[in-house]
Amino acid sequence: MHIRKLHPWDLDTKQAADVQRELAAEVILTDRLDPIEYVAGIDVGYEDGNTVTRAAVAVLNFPSLTLADWILVKRPTTFPYIPGYLSFREVPAIIDALEQLKVTPNILFCDGHGTIHPRRFGIACHLGILTGLPAVGVGKTPYVGKHDPLADTKGSWQPIRHKEEVIGAAVRTRVGVKPIYVSPGHRICLETAISLVLKCTLGYKQPETTRWSHRLASGPPIPEEKLAGGLTLS
Repeated sequence: MHIRKLHPWDLDTKQAADVQRELAAEVILTDRLDPIEYVAGIDVGYEDGNTVTRAAVAVLNFPSLTLADWILVKRPTTFPYIPGYLSFREVPAIIDALEQLKVTPNILFCDGHGTIHPRRFGIACHLGILTGLPAVGVGKTPYVGKHDPLADTKGSWQPIRHKEEVIGAAVRTRVGVKPIYVSPGHRICLETAISLVLKCTLGYKQPETTRWSHRLASGPPIPEEKLAGGLTLS
């Protein structure tokens, strides 16, 4: 996988914000998708008092959503936790993981936000621009913007607005459960992002891409037989 090297990572917040504003101009919010055979979930965890970053990528066959490839890497954490600058903390380790994949995904589903961001450049946008791949932000919690109440049915959604702009959507993936927060990252529109997230969701709140990558990054060890490929995560 070719990953662009567009800027250094050892930046202060002013420099990082300048990078976000500059690269946000490159984000494409219309569908430019190749046929989708593989979808990737990306998540990050920490250990040793947050001094070590654990980046996990799980590549699933689509639409069967069985595991096709996975990687987990560790590297020292070099950027503090500051809301709005998550990608500068996590993306260096994610890049290490992406470069080791044997199966190249057609789209990235990131645990975090895309355009749901003050500068419209969350981690999904950052990874989309660096890799050139379509990317979607799938956030567990709200960030900026507001939305109207959702119907309590799977698949219902409401647009999230911030400064009179639609920047994402709150999406109900399971009846009686709080929504997730979906936004385009690159080379995809909001409606298609929502549709693909729902196609990757099998009875749980989170899509399978998030469930696999989160389990690898932060959960208990997964039995080897489940990591052999072609299996679902129970």
